[in-house]
Amino acid sequence: TQSRVDEMLCQRHGRLCAVTALSRRAVKRTLATKTMLSWPALGGGRPPFAMPPRALSRKEAVYVDNRSYELGATGIVNMENAGLGLTDVVLDELAALEASSGSTVVIVAGRGNNGGDGFVLARHLVLRGFTAKVAFCGNRGQCTDGYRTGDAGVNLTLIERTGVEVEDVTDGEVLTLLLKSRWRDAVLIVDAMLGTGLEGEVRGPYRGWIEAVNAAPQPKVAVDIPSGLDCDTGLPLGVAVKAHCTATFIGNKRGFLKPVASEYTGRVDVVPIGVPAASWSHITAE
Repeated sequence: TQSRVDEMLCQRHGRLCAVTALSRRAVKRTLATKTMLSWPALGGGRPPFAMPPRALSRKEAVYVDNRSYELGATGIVNMENAGLGLTDVVLDELAALEASSGSTVVIVAGRGNNGGDGFVLARHLVLRGFTAKVAFCGNRGQCTDGYRTGDAGVNLTLIERTGVEVEDVTDGEVLTLLLKSRWRDAVLIVDAMLGTGLEGEVRGPYRGWIEAVNAAPQPKVAVDIPSGLDCDTGLPLGVAVKAHCTATFIGNKRGFLKPVASEYTGRVDVVPIGVPAASWSHITAE
């Protein structure tokens, strides 16, 4: 029943407020012995968020983002909502791992919006009693003032000022060393490096960072798309993170429907971030 679902969620995450549909879904899987049931089958519940009628291509995902801004959405609000939904997915993964309060989650973050989502996640994990460690892909000392005043930069500054450990990782070797030494007790790694806009082959330090993440023994959660995976084809662009779970925003992605993609995406959870449905009104079901 719905009350039983909410009771389990409060026990798992210590929540005193209303819980989200994403967390409820994870508990439904437990209650239904891994079988997905619709909400009417469990006695009702909140109606689902509206979503695009089909999986999005790379260009469509970019269009939906841009259209939401034309309608009045702001990047900082979208990033906060994305980070909150991502937190919900990560909390479910931590519960499945039976991770105790204070357990460490490592977030490997790039400089773009995916990294910004990871910074939001770090803040909310700390608020939930977990320890967040952030590996920043690059050198923060080289970040411009423009970056620091952007959406991702604002969230980076916020976690720096509130005590989250952030380490610059200049290449894959530095990240590997961290994961094998000071951060070896982490129970989960979050890939927040590259997003859906990637088209060319992964080059330079990103290749090393991806390989370092894949070499680590911990389970991984990918933010929006596994870094290095092509959004349209579901194939790695040279190399891609192999995630156990992918929290993808707004709608599913076309490449995720390809059989080969599951090796990289793992389970896919679609995370709504509150953008208006008018953002994808031009997209029709195929």
